[in-house]
Amino acid sequence: MIVRAWIIVAVMVIVVASGGFIYWQDRLNSRLPDGIAFGNGRIEAVQVDISTKIPGRVQAVFVKEGDLVKPSEKVATIDTAQLRAQLLRAQADIASAESQVAAAEASIAHSRAQLILAEQELDRASRLVAQGHTSKETYDNRLSTRDVAKATLAAAKAELVSRQRGVDAAQATAQEINTQIDDSVLVSPVIGRILYRLAEPGEVLGAGGKVLTLVNLGDIYMEIFLPAAQAHRVSIGSEARIKLDILDFAIPATVSFVSPESQFTPKQVETPSEREKLMFRVKVRVPQDLVLKHIDKVKTGVRGVAYVMLGEDPKPEWPAFLQKLPADAAQPTSAK
Repeated sequence: MIVRAWIIVAVMVIVVASGGFIYWQDRLNSRLPDGIAFGNGRIEAVQVDISTKIPGRVQAVFVKEGDLVKPSEKVATIDTAQLRAQLLRAQADIASAESQVAAAEASIAHSRAQLILAEQELDRASRLVAQGHTSKETYDNRLSTRDVAKATLAAAKAELVSRQRGVDAAQATAQEINTQIDDSVLVSPVIGRILYRLAEPGEVLGAGGKVLTLVNLGDIYMEIFLPAAQAHRVSIGSEARIKLDILDFAIPATVSFVSPESQFTPKQVETPSEREKLMFRVKVRVPQDLVLKHIDKVKTGVRGVAYVMLGEDPKPEWPAFLQKLPADAAQPTSAK
């Protein structure tokens, strides 16, 4: 009996809450002029994982959870002792390959001199044969020597090309190792706040191992869901206002995304009518310059309501409770 009584009480609470929400939305709709739609949501930002590109041991982590980091700020390093040893070996290979190139160039010079001598002796033998002062056999020997000298020179030139490619390969190996050493320094790709510190110094991670997760504060937005009757009238760049539960003023914003496909209403989205099963996702973005001015106060997860200006002509005015903006805010004209 007690359990049944609690179930009845719970059902009554849900009914009252639903009725109160519908009443609140009806009151809110009555305060909004035609041409303005709204939906409830929460402040969100994209989470960015900072991961290793190379496997190795975490050498140091320079930030802690809650720290604000800027783009390109160094946040962690991976130990590079083994890579630096490989780099020394690659540099030695470059020096060895370059010495082999020098030897190949010297061989070309020697072969070229041999060819010049062979051609001169062949020329003399040709004249002597014509004058009858030497045998045809001697001329043939000089001709064969000249041909061998040509082949030797061609082989020396081919050897030089091979040695030069060896230098290129050794330099490419050294460059690859240098790139891996550069990749051992992990930097923040965006301005954001550290959400999770996932690895500590001394831990060994594989390629792609996560070290930190941060919240990208360069892209602050709220997602709301609108029925088709309103969503098709929303354009990218449309003016918007965000009213958070914890603030007594509205935040200017713009529509940066309207889903081209409908979806079933998410459970966390409350709608006044059960008939509104299919909704369109709309993303309302806060201008980045305003976020940067208040970067220390930006928090994700804060709930509120986003109001969107529909494509009406002429556009309606914002109601009084949405006209109060931050003192340093300027209404953006387009979505970024």
